[in-house]
Amino acid sequence: MIYLDHAAATPISKKVLKKMEPYFLHDFFNPSAAYMPAKKVNAKYEAAKASIAHTIGAKSSDLIITAGATEANNLAFTAIKKPQGAKKVLYLETEHDSVRQIAQKYGGEKIKVHSSGIIDLNDLKNKITDETELISIALVNNEIGTIQPLAEVSAIIRDVKIQRLKKGIKTKLLLHSDASQALNLIDINVARLGIDLLTMNSAKVYGPKGVGALYVSHDAKLNPIILGGGQENGLRSGTENVPGVIGFAEALEEAKKHLASNRKKYATWKKVLLKELHDYELINKKHTLDNFIVICYNRIDAERLIFLLEEKDVYVSTGAACAASKGVRSHVLKAIGLSDTQIAGSLRITLGETNDESQIKKAAKIINEVVEKERERIKNAG
Repeated sequence: MIYLDHAAATPISKKVLKKMEPYFLHDFFNPSAAYMPAKKVNAKYEAAKASIAHTIGAKSSDLIITAGATEANNLAFTAIKKPQGAKKVLYLETEHDSVRQIAQKYGGEKIKVHSSGIIDLNDLKNKITDETELISIALVNNEIGTIQPLAEVSAIIRDVKIQRLKKGIKTKLLLHSDASQALNLIDINVARLGIDLLTMNSAKVYGPKGVGALYVSHDAKLNPIILGGGQENGLRSGTENVPGVIGFAEALEEAKKHLASNRKKYATWKKVLLKELHDYELINKKHTLDNFIVICYNRIDAERLIFLLEEKDVYVSTGAACAASKGVRSHVLKAIGLSDTQIAGSLRITLGETNDESQIKKAAKIINEVVEKERERIKNAG
């Protein structure tokens, strides 16, 4: 198998799995229980939370553990007061559906992107009003890997806050970012980037699935969407996922340790792949993570290509897994100006730790053969 869809899911690393194992078998206690073995487990849980927070320059008390990025994104939006006519939310038009749908619920307005996928900062400036409370921009796009200039966005927000103070307006303006795709390759510091709410996802960083976290600054006041025992500062009730959080912490530590070498490795593999592939159009040319490659084969159905490649044990995607499974055309590719034909022929390839250079070359050879046969089939059918 040649797996080239690491943006959809990553396998759990052996180191992470080994770190988690005792908390399934021996140290299985409920961290909220009063006896000593449970208290020791609670201490390990809190240490893991502190480790996760440390990787983004935060403290353990700033984190709310969730069941993944979707829940974290939804929880972040509870920082908004209930809308009363005014549009209080701005969100990038290329955001993941878990942001788009909750933003639309609050009457959110889209921020445009350029053809590169980078945010249109002038459009952002023009759309911020005195009523805007929350701006949501993913650090890295989940379909094309575009890295957004969040420091520049933060600078704009700071200027808006200064102007509001001068006018006596006390409405808060918060910046939320979904960093699910960024944790493995970008060194993130919430203070440096000026982020108030940050979504994190273990499933994209070789950690266990079903675990995520939301960083919450002191300026953001949230409301729980899950009620019960009052865990996670009362914002996310439910028995703590001890093995999941310990695994997440280990995965992030490993990612942090290898950031530079991973970037270099993926940049090399990307060059190899693009050199070996034939007759394609590269869609995401600039400002992208090195492991994201989006290519278009004009007038060929990419969904058909995916099935043909699967028969040869090569796994790629047409975009976000949740959208692809429903046969929905990519709103991201539409936002960057691609035609319907280009969108229909686009493949997302995301490199990762299951790959090596020989695999990349072999995958390119198989993709070339499948595309050539498909073009011949279309020619003969026409």
